Amino acid sequence: MPRLALYALVVCVLAVAAAVVSFVQGAWIGGIVWVLLVGVTSNMAWYYHRRAKALKARQTV
Repeated sequence: MPRLALYALVVCVLAVAAAVVSFVQGAWIGGIVWVLLVGVTSNMAWYYHRRAKALKARQTV
């Protein structure tokens, strides 16, 4: 897994934990912000993973 995808995945997992904590504490606005960050970072992780996979496939052809 490429480094940027791994970093994005780590941030995604941490944001999920922060969202759960925010919702448990009753901070709904903060929880929603964390959920939005989860969406962005998961898309980044997916993008960088797919990009590295496509580059690797292109190099082998």
